[in-house]
Amino acid sequence: MSEKAAAMSATHPPSPQDLVIVDTSSPPDGGYGWVVVCCCLAFNCFTWGVTSSYGVYLSQYLSTGLFPEATPLDYGFVGGFNFAFAMLVAPLVTILTREFGKHWTLSIGALLQCGGYVAASFTTKVWQLYLSQGTLVGMGIGFIIIPSVAILSQWFSRKRTIANGISSAGSGLGGMLFSWGTAAMIRRIGLRWTLRGTGIVTLAANLIATVFIRDRNQHIQPPQLAFDIRLVRRYEVALLLLWAFVTMFGYITLLFSLSDFALSIGLSPSQATDIVGFLNLGTAAGRPIIGVVSDKYQKIETAGVLTLVCGVSCFAFWLPATEFGLTVFFAILCGAILGVFWMTIGPLCAEVVGLKDLPSALSLAWTTIIIPTACSEPIALQLRRPGSPREYLYPQIFAGLSYIVASGIMYELRRVMRKKRDAIL
Repeated sequence: MSEKAAAMSATHPPSPQDLVIVDTSSPPDGGYGWVVVCCCLAFNCFTWGVTSSYGVYLSQYLSTGLFPEATPLDYGFVGGFNFAFAMLVAPLVTILTREFGKHWTLSIGALLQCGGYVAASFTTKVWQLYLSQGTLVGMGIGFIIIPSVAILSQWFSRKRTIANGISSAGSGLGGMLFSWGTAAMIRRIGLRWTLRGTGIVTLAANLIATVFIRDRNQHIQPPQLAFDIRLVRRYEVALLLLWAFVTMFGYITLLFSLSDFALSIGLSPSQATDIVGFLNLGTAAGRPIIGVVSDKYQKIETAGVLTLVCGVSCFAFWLPATEFGLTVFFAILCGAILGVFWMTIGPLCAEVVGLKDLPSALSLAWTTIIIPTACSEPIALQLRRPGSPREYLYPQIFAGLSYIVASGIMYELRRVMRKKRDAIL
């Protein structure tokens, strides 16, 4: 700057018209946000990804009779508890995050999840498995996932869905890693040491991600209410929560049943493990692609189409599957789209209620899916017809109908939101 310009600047301060006002509450759509994406990808990999491998454990429990007093229903609930308790602690996690910060909450989650797997390795009764691999692991996942979903959405606006797609692909990467890895470790070192090793690996990975994650609460200042009942009174919010509730019945059934389904049609245990791995391969590959599509088109429309396609594919490809090839095709296809809830719930909540109420809306969404996540696999296992040529016929119909009904709810949400936007314009 020249001396003359400096003198003018000192004697004539800039007018209000010359000032550039920076809105720090607007998401930067990048920058350190991509580090946050990597952190959330790691969280998904070592929480939901590990949980996605429960189908391997389920096949092991059902085939070996490790707990003589246990029934298939018990094992269904153990897997369902991973999701149900993760969601059940959502209000508590929201409060703890507000009072003590994200780093404490995430660290507690990492310790709980690790403790659950390690404790499961010492169980001798099925009720102990409920408490360890079911409840403790589920609570640990909740303490990690609940804060991280809200944090990621704070960093992106236009690219929010692609960021969530990349992040949620971590569950597919983790699912592949732990599906094939768990089966290999069980063969080499046994079930109990596999559980211990899984706990230690998840602890290390989640703590590293915790160190690097950052939020933007100082700019957005969200209320972080555990329950904001006024949101439920809005029709569009009620529709979003109903979609979440119904779609979860199909999601859990597909996620946990494919391995045992493969055994029921005569495939080998290694092929059954491969099916779970291919399911997660589809998840890892499909979610970022769906994120790009969702950013280009409307998020609600994308979620509705994906929900419908997943339901139709259950009837078109899963029902007639009687051999390895078609089952692999269905696993990859549905793996890419079956978790449409996890890919889109953050961006959908942000679109329906806004960023300020996002943590509260997410807390309501987590609470809404407690019942379906806990009960879906037990229902599916009860619907089986053991000894029948088509043992999984009714679970297949149950999963397909769940997605199709949920897609209808999403299209009603689309109509309501479009009408609301037209009224504003």
